[in-house]
Amino acid sequence: MHNPIFSLEVFPPKRDAPVGTIYDALDGLEGIKPDFISVTYGHGTHADRTATARIANTIRKEYQIPAVAHLTALYSDKERIDDALNLFEEAKVSGVLALRGDHLEGLEPVGVFDHASDLIAYIHERKPYLKIFAACYPEGHIESKSLDEDIEHLKTKVDAGATHLISQLFYDNENFYEFVDKARAAGIHAPIEAGIMPITSAKSVYTMAAKNRTKIPKYVVSLLDKWGDDLPSLRAAGVNYASQQITDLLANDVNGIHLYTMNRPANARRIWHNVEPLFGR
Repeated sequence: MHNPIFSLEVFPPKRDAPVGTIYDALDGLEGIKPDFISVTYGHGTHADRTATARIANTIRKEYQIPAVAHLTALYSDKERIDDALNLFEEAKVSGVLALRGDHLEGLEPVGVFDHASDLIAYIHERKPYLKIFAACYPEGHIESKSLDEDIEHLKTKVDAGATHLISQLFYDNENFYEFVDKARAAGIHAPIEAGIMPITSAKSVYTMAAKNRTKIPKYVVSLLDKWGDDLPSLRAAGVNYASQQITDLLANDVNGIHLYTMNRPANARRIWHNVEPLFGR
């Protein structure tokens, strides 16, 4: 295992995309050797459960890398969660990232798991030996009134059984440091991995920022203004910026780095090449 931790996120292909695209992405990550790869999850259908379990099993079995399966619960009942947990157990996942999930227009939540902490407590009761990961938000969840309120919710997740935290993306490291300080002061001692999402397009940056209440620093705005219409140049600048973020985070003793690959292995490899010497074993 690296010290600090280094992990990646991948997602199953869209339903109208060839299944093989995820394996192309995994093959493209060869040489990185993360401590684990997390696999995202949809909104609770049987197809979501089986796709996540199948990819997690492949990561573990064929690539010899521990896999963490995401699990969202807003639109699931206990039976569906039990089914997912059993599938993940068969896939021999090393842990589950328990999430509430986003509200979807036109769909009514089931009402069993209204918060991630509800799901965490349920997993902890049903599978007490399973490691439970949880999400955290350096600038506060968009539905929280303040960062302090959001940290109270995070403490509830940890008290319910979460033992490892992965942050949402951010572009200003100072916001992450402030968040970590507040979390520690609130009695949250679980490892907190910093979530880094490389810039791949101006649209994606502004969309994710609006969705997650993420602040965009002036320097990032300047990158988007200069190269927003030149994707190869913007992506190269995005790799450099993500590498700079990671370098600064490591210099400030972060617990770990979680790289959102967006299934773009070339960008992930370039970033790893830049920062690999900074990670110990």
